[in-house]
Amino acid sequence: MSGKGGGVPHDEATRRPDPRPTFEQVVADYGDKVASIALHLTGNADDAADLTQDVFERVYRNLHRYQPGTFDGWLYRITRNLFLDRVRRRAQVRFEPLPADEWRVPASREPGPADVVERATLEARLEVGLALLAPDFRLAVVLCDIEGLTYDEIAHTTGWPLGTVRSRIHRGRKTMREYLAAHPAQDDAPAPAPRERHD
Repeated sequence: MSGKGGGVPHDEATRRPDPRPTFEQVVADYGDKVASIALHLTGNADDAADLTQDVFERVYRNLHRYQPGTFDGWLYRITRNLFLDRVRRRAQVRFEPLPADEWRVPASREPGPADVVERATLEARLEVGLALLAPDFRLAVVLCDIEGLTYDEIAHTTGWPLGTVRSRIHRGRKTMREYLAAHPAQDDAPAPAPRERHD
């Protein structure tokens, strides 16, 4: 979760403890990133805004307790814990599809109309698949496949053992693959059999 200014390098060999930032620096450097993660975790703009506000309220109350280390990890843990607390408090979380531009699907060339439709369809299907995951699996997949963290970084951030991280990512991806296979895009679906005409 590096901020706008580049943040902390992901290379463990070069990682140094972060000094304690001011609250204003935290909001300026990490506001957009926390909001993006919250949106991917909750799947709902209103819930994401609430979660983002909760994260920064928690940071504001606890910034004096932050021991210089890896600030990104500390902020991820706060976001994760508050997200899981919210899920536990609710019997069911509402999910709405994210806007199409929220998924990072790289384009290798200038997309044509068919590419745009195909991408939008894939993104919508991925959002539904992500929403079906259990909260811990969803968190693992979001941190790995959307935020680009390594397994070691996810283990450090969440406090999960490395084997648990691997298992949750594997099972989350498997669940999404199964969903995508069971719910093909309209173009992938088998064509209906032609009807016989009875004139």
